Amino acid sequence: MEKKENAWKKYNDYDQEQLTALCECYKNFLTKCKTERECTKEIITLAERAGFHDLEECIKENKTIQPGDKIYVNNRGKAVALFVIGTKKLTDGINILGAHIDSPRLDLKANPLYEEKEFAYLDTHYYGGIKKYQWVTLPLALHGVVVKKDKTKIEIEIGEKDDDPVVGITDLLIHLSKEQLKKEGDKVIEGEDLDVLVGSRPIIITEEDKELVKKQIIKILKEKYEIEEDDFLSAEIEVVPAGKARDFGLDRSMIMAYGQDDRSCAYTSLKAFLDVKNVEKTISCILVDKEEIGSVGATGMQSNFYQNALTEIASLMQEKEITTLQRILSHSKMLSSDVNAAYDPLYKSVMDERNSSYFGHGLVFCKYTGSKGKSGSNDANAEYMAQLRKIMDDANVSFQVSELGKVDAGGGGTIAYILANQDVEVIDCGVGVLNMHAPWEITSKSDLYEAYRGYIAFLENA
Repeated sequence: MEKKENAWKKYNDYDQEQLTALCECYKNFLTKCKTERECTKEIITLAERAGFHDLEECIKENKTIQPGDKIYVNNRGKAVALFVIGTKKLTDGINILGAHIDSPRLDLKANPLYEEKEFAYLDTHYYGGIKKYQWVTLPLALHGVVVKKDKTKIEIEIGEKDDDPVVGITDLLIHLSKEQLKKEGDKVIEGEDLDVLVGSRPIIITEEDKELVKKQIIKILKEKYEIEEDDFLSAEIEVVPAGKARDFGLDRSMIMAYGQDDRSCAYTSLKAFLDVKNVEKTISCILVDKEEIGSVGATGMQSNFYQNALTEIASLMQEKEITTLQRILSHSKMLSSDVNAAYDPLYKSVMDERNSSYFGHGLVFCKYTGSKGKSGSNDANAEYMAQLRKIMDDANVSFQVSELGKVDAGGGGTIAYILANQDVEVIDCGVGVLNMHAPWEITSKSDLYEAYRGYIAFLENA
């Protein structure tokens, strides 16, 4: 079967305007939100602006939830679930968009700051699947929070403003790299060598002459943020690429930015969710943490926070039967919105040309992910795929179907199987990405626009 026509060819002036507006807002989101905490904060701001209310407040007030109500759940400031209550009963099922807002990065260790030969470094532990050699010689920024013993929370962002300093990881000069270049790719830079250089100027003091560069860094942190060295013990600081999201290509048809896996799907899901009007079935948008390390922990999709939220909402809607939660989930449908590996002609040896996603050809459905014989995948059924095909065709949404490279070439996973294990009808559905998991990833503007349109069509018609 031949590929469908490139989506750019069908756009009129209105579509071009809508696409441009969406992508400008998306770039602003990416530039502003480089951690799961920053994403959650911005999502809640946008939700409250759109009339959403915190479920915790509804519970405290014992407020009866009714059709038309807009509810959000803040999971520890690192994940969020949103609901718009429809006119149908919850047990008729809900339409769910789910994506993750964490991205591969470097995390500071609990005791990160040290000095070596008059250089001050921050020791890191990488998060998620990365090619370690891609993170050297780049301008990097520090984002995160420090929580002091008195519960004071200090937000950190260093390296994003024009007059901010940046930090980074050094690499061996080519002139001395003969032995280094003989190593395999995963050994060229070792994990323990991903230490971030943050200073080289000694502090001028008279009473002690040891670790003066480190003391200079401590002095700067104390003066600017009121942070002591011990406060790193209760901190979550992430090292991410410094810089804003940018148009990519001379034709401005693409976007280059950090964190598009999976914020390309998270943002388009959120935008579609907020733009849907007059729902009959309740709709929901789940934006979670920890997908890159297996969706574990209290803020990951394997947590019960989403089921707990549904139970609380059902209770406030006077639907209190013991079977209510399972009936809701078993009658629900979901798009697990996650990115796909876009076809790259420079690396076609690992791509299946007939079963790959292509830039400009729209929203990507991935019937199954996983690896080694579909292990760890959610293999969506044909009936559900047929329903989605009709929804997309009726809405004139450009879509394609893809796998994640050739059989035995590799593979990957998403949050889809987790909700499928709760008896929800699920399929992976997202945006094709070049440079996936690299510090700077690339997406097609038209694919982002088609994803947004496809998510609206799903929420309104599934």
